[in-house]
Parts: sequence; C-alpha cells; structure tokens
Amino acid sequence: MAYNSLREFVQVLERENELKRIGHPVKAELEIAEISDRVMKRGGPALLFENVVGQTIPVLINAFGSARRMALALGVNDVGDIAGDIERLTRLKPPGSWRERFQLLPQLLRLAGVAPKLQRDGACQEVIDRDPDLSSLPVLTCWPGDAGPFITLPLVFSRDPAEGRRNVGLYRMQVFDRRTTGMHWHPHKVGARHYKRQKEGGGRMELAACIGGDPALTYAATAPLPDQIDELLFAGFVRKKPVELVKAVSVDVEVPASSDIVIEGYIDPAEPLRREGPFGDHTGFYSLADDYPVFHVTCVTHKKDPIYLTTIVGRPPMEDAYLGKATERIFLPLIRLTFPEIVDINLPVHGVFHNLAIVSIKKEYPAHARKIMHGLWGLGQLMFTKVIIVVNHDVNVQDLAEVAWVVGNHIDPKRDITFVEGPVDVLDHAAPALGYGSKMGIDATAKGREEGFERGWPDPIVMDEKTKRHIDSIWSKLGL
Repeated sequence: MAYNSLREFVQVLERENELKRIGHPVKAELEIAEISDRVMKRGGPALLFENVVGQTIPVLINAFGSARRMALALGVNDVGDIAGDIERLTRLKPPGSWRERFQLLPQLLRLAGVAPKLQRDGACQEVIDRDPDLSSLPVLTCWPGDAGPFITLPLVFSRDPAEGRRNVGLYRMQVFDRRTTGMHWHPHKVGARHYKRQKEGGGRMELAACIGGDPALTYAATAPLPDQIDELLFAGFVRKKPVELVKAVSVDVEVPASSDIVIEGYIDPAEPLRREGPFGDHTGFYSLADDYPVFHVTCVTHKKDPIYLTTIVGRPPMEDAYLGKATERIFLPLIRLTFPEIVDINLPVHGVFHNLAIVSIKKEYPAHARKIMHGLWGLGQLMFTKVIIVVNHDVNVQDLAEVAWVVGNHIDPKRDITFVEGPVDVLDHAAPALGYGSKMGIDATAKGREEGFERGWPDPIVMDEKTKRHIDSIWSKLGL
C-alpha cells in the first residue's frame, strides 16, 4: 500500500487504534520529548500534538514506534513480507523457455514500474515562502544538554556533482537561526562525499530537506542501500508505486510531491565549518560537539495543512529501534547474497545496532566464523560493528538468554576472541579517535579436531521425545 500523504497515514493509525491526539498545550522545548520518551519506553502509541505552544503546525512523533506501526508505515502486514519480495528477486534466474519468461514478466514489470516520476506540481508547494523563518516550524529541543533545537527526520536530497547521482540521507540539522542550520553528516556518509566533491570542483551545493510525506520515504532514507541504488527507487519498490517528484522552487533539486514541508537551500563549501552540538544521541549519551557545514535556507514550501514529522533519540528502547529492526529483517536476504551460510542475524536494540551483532551460520570448515566476522566488517555500514558474535545455525540469535548461555559455554577467550582495528561509528565515544578504533569478534561456534580441539565436544542436554510425549499426556493430572 502506498500513502498519498502523511495525513493519510495518520488516519490509518487512528483507525487501527495506534494514535493518540494530544490537545493539551505543550512546548517544543523539552516537554514533547519528555512525554514522548515515557510513551516510547512503555511501548505506547504514536502521538499527534495538536497544540504546540507558539506554533500552528501539529507534531507527529513515535509514528514508527512499534513493529505493527512499522509494518503499517510500509504498507505490509509484516516487514518480513518485503524481505520475502527481495529474496524472490535475488533468486531469479535467466528464463530458459518462453513459458518461463512469461512467468517472470510480472516481477520484472513491477521492478521496472517503480522508478520515480517527475510531474509539474505537487501538494508540497501549495504554500511558498521565499522569506523563510525556521522559527515557524515546531522544531524540538530534545534534551537539557542539547546545543539547541534540531530537525530530527529531514530527508536531505543531494547530488553527486560529477556523476549527477541522487542521494537521500537522514542527517541531523541544528537550527542556528531563522535562515541557517548545521548539516551533520559523518565522513562515511554519501552526503559528505558529495560535499567533498563539490568542494573540489567549486561552487555552491544545492540541497533540499524534506519532512513528512509517505512514511516509506522516511524509511528509505535510513536504509543502508548500496551507492548505486536510488533511495527513491527502493521506496517505490517498497510502496509498489513510483514516487512522484516535483522541481524545487529555488534550487535545482527534485523533491517528493507528497512532502509536508520542504526546506530548500545550499551549502557553500568555501565557507568555514561551524561548531554543531552537543546533542543527546541514539547511543543514550551526548555526542560531542564538532564542526560541520552550514546550510543556508533560501525557501520553504509546504502543504496548506502540514504535519511536522519528528522523533527523538536517546537511551534505548526508542522509536528508532523499530526502524533498525525493520532494516535487520529487510536486508538479511541481501547479506545472504554475499554470505549464503548466514542463517539469521540479530542487532540488539540495546546494542544500538552498531555496537553488537549476533550471527548464526551453517559452519562448514575451520575458522568459518572468522571469515564471517571479517566479511561483515567489510560490508557497508556493518563495518562499524564493534562486537560480532558468531554461533552455530541451531542457536536462536533472537533469544539473548540462549545466546548468553551458548557464548559463555562455548568460548575459550584466548582461542576464540579476535581483535581488529578500523573505522568505527563517529558516535562511539569510547573509541580512542573520532571514527577509528578497535573491534572484537567472538567465535562461539562448536569446535572440532580440524581446529585443533582434541577433546570431544559435548551435546546439549535434551530429554528424549518418548518421555516428553508421556509427560505431556499426564501433565493435566499433575496439578502443576
């Protein structure tokens, strides 16, 4: 299912009893964040704040904050459905007979029919403000130690100045004043790469930051896609319908027509960087202040009745946990393309996704687990993973109690722990240098003689089936 607007998604959430409207007056400074944090921690509903002090635009938060709402946002019954679609595509083989070609055609047409489409106008430009003032937006100040308010869910559209390839990323934007913000893109991000190339070639870098619209667009901006895959093509694949675009008013950028708010502007690479932060981050700690490019706002367009989509990040679990878990499920088939021996993967919420990964594999040869560790450290954003634990295929990696039991029993620390150095997440405050540090792999698979283990490896304790069936048959008579 594709949503034509964020407001349509709100209506679905309300119909499914997944939304609470808040009419009591609250401030965008700290108060919405405190309310939302309490609701997120207890697994509560999406919140629509309709009476934000000093503002006219309502605020939607926690819209993705449960597995069910995440599925609703992507128009499916379960996010695993999208993973299944991807897995079927990865298994497609060149058709042999004409009959096989006709059977393959619907899937190929579906893939071919989801490319974004440019149109003349869109609802995102119903109101055009060429003298913009960012204070008219209900931008949240989330935590008392934050440097100020920042836009948390902007879909930032940039373009490679050499190749013209589009990127849509989600980067924090601290509001400095009525017409400027920071652009917090880490050096590993595609937007930062575009900025570097623009700086080498000279001239302004035109950008647009979009808020709201079909929630599939917001998810696509968070997805760890390979560089050659357009986020809007992926969003079209997810929503089973092309994303409709319009030309921005003041910059040469195409933006989704369904956006609620579009902030247009530019970065001048010749301009000095500006100190941004600190801010409370998804690690649960404050990220340190650092220098980032300045984004100058030239125009703001929006719908006549926009909704300001936002979130807060902090000590998990928070709303972003469900965005991360959706990625874990959706992208597992793509990871298996490179590593078919992987059975499952768990990026635990409290491991804030880049601190811990637990992987089960069908082990086939000595040191197979180490091959997987090093392979994952070289695969896209998994390169930031600080700790990778590898277990055998029969371990349920989603059960942390089972994982702790197996790891504690299966490892000899000297033999089974591997340390490497390399890039780590910029937000890893424990790293000795910004973006650079050490990583650890734990091989918790069963060991055999081919790996130098001369003793016998024991079987787990399991009751025999005959006894279990008998006890099942008399259980109701035991009074237990």
